[in-house]
Amino acid sequence: MQASLAQIGAPFAAERFRLHRAAQDIDWSRVTFGLESVPEVFELKQRVFAELDTLVPPHIPLATNTSGFRISLIASDRQTAHRMAGLHFFLPAHLVPAVEVVRGEKTATDVAESLYAIMTDVGRKPIRVARDVPGFLANRIQHALMREAFAVIDEGLGTAEDVDTAVRYGFGFRYVAAGPILQKEFAGLDTQLAAARTIYPSLNNAVAPSRTLTELVAQGRRGIKSGHGFWDWTPDSARSSLQAYEETLMAAARLLDRKAPTPDADGRTAGSAGHDR
Repeated sequence: MQASLAQIGAPFAAERFRLHRAAQDIDWSRVTFGLESVPEVFELKQRVFAELDTLVPPHIPLATNTSGFRISLIASDRQTAHRMAGLHFFLPAHLVPAVEVVRGEKTATDVAESLYAIMTDVGRKPIRVARDVPGFLANRIQHALMREAFAVIDEGLGTAEDVDTAVRYGFGFRYVAAGPILQKEFAGLDTQLAAARTIYPSLNNAVAPSRTLTELVAQGRRGIKSGHGFWDWTPDSARSSLQAYEETLMAAARLLDRKAPTPDADGRTAGSAGHDR
């Protein structure tokens, strides 16, 4: 049975889980697929996959939970690299529905489709990523936005608060109802083309991170984890802000459980369209 998006953040019953101290202790004959979530250290992930390569029956798909490393490199020397793929979750992973299913250079098509089906069956919203390029799919889009967001601050065009307000209450507000491509379908692709011709030449295309971002990190201002970033944080303010953040995500998940305004099979669109730029 497929879970609803709003149920994704529900606590799991502890009795459904069994902790094993080593991969050798697992009865792999009862396993549907394997997913490693060791720390983001390349050599460690390589060692884990080298072990799984020999321990796990070859018909069982294996995946790495990574936000940056290429499964093609992690599994490069493995005998069963064809059954190895990437699964990229988004923080906070217990609340954000999306997960990228990333094909490596040797990943078999049926393995990627099997992982896609498994993620769908447990209530996730999987995304097919045809190649494991840096940033996969979602982070490439996200970092394009972040590069321009920090450039706005670098150039004095607006403050951090202005950037967040523009995204949360402007174009980002619409993304719960429709993704950027569908939203532009509503607004008119010709309008998007005209705006692109005007705006793209002036967008930031730097290959180095933002000056503001670089300086903040150099100063030890790393955000909530250090108590300082663009804003100053106390334990209480950090706790209350994170709680509000998660509550808003859960409310958004309930909204996403509703039928999305996507085209039907015959090309007609279910849902209402908004017109904007």
